[in-house]
Amino acid sequence: MSREPDVLFDVLGPRGRQRTRIATVVVVLVLAALLWLALRQFAVNGQLDGAKWQPFTSPPILRFLLVGLGGTLQATVVSALLAFPLGAALALLRLARSAPLRWPAAAYVELFRALPVLLLIYVFLLVLPQLGVRLPLFWQLVIPIVMSGSASAAEIFRAGVLSLERGQSEAGYSLGLSYWQTMRLIVLPQVLRQLLPVLVSQLITLLKETTLGYVVSFPELLHNGQTLGEYTQTLIQAYLVVALVFVLTNAGLSQLAVGIDRRLGTRGRRAPGSAGSASGQQRPGLQVRLDA
Repeated sequence: MSREPDVLFDVLGPRGRQRTRIATVVVVLVLAALLWLALRQFAVNGQLDGAKWQPFTSPPILRFLLVGLGGTLQATVVSALLAFPLGAALALLRLARSAPLRWPAAAYVELFRALPVLLLIYVFLLVLPQLGVRLPLFWQLVIPIVMSGSASAAEIFRAGVLSLERGQSEAGYSLGLSYWQTMRLIVLPQVLRQLLPVLVSQLITLLKETTLGYVVSFPELLHNGQTLGEYTQTLIQAYLVVALVFVLTNAGLSQLAVGIDRRLGTRGRRAPGSAGSASGQQRPGLQVRLDA
């Protein structure tokens, strides 16, 4: 059995892959040239002197940066735990047969996909306190991220549901299951399996949006790095260290997404005549859900 089709994009052909490789080489060369020019300029202005980097070897300063990293990861994890389930619920509401359920969900998704996260944060920071609503700094950052992230996740889940074979839901209806039972027991488990690499990549977006915590003075990594740079008068070095931490963290998440994608792709390839193959036999996982 061939690998399951990608949800959000088509598989590239030979020419497309060749163009992608050429574009990748060109981009890498351009980035390498820009990096060399930046390092040369830093060296000319004395920004690479050892004295300017010495503060970042001090244990108290490293602990301060680790506290910021912990705040970033905490905000990211909480945002993901709230945004992804809410996005799945919104996707199901947008696909519901009842118009009174579809319209509010569609309005929510379109509205919060269009509004910048920074604008939502300013609403929680400046507008709500005037109405007597004061939230902790953590939630002033997390709730706007969740509102925007859930709208984006809703479209990802909706695309995943629409990409699934129609016979999967019809099988549930033929067994007497309702719409919500079919979605919960049959459709969503399969969609979640297909979308897992995409959701891990979406987690990177949530991680980067936590850098807006400086607006509400939440002690995340970028805010702590900026504070540290101003205190030690090594602002450029502090930003470079923070950028390196973000690059390493995002690279780890990207590799996690690639690893999950490869593992799921390997599982999707089965020998002829095995369960779930083109012979028409039913997948064991789907049978369990139907029997449930």
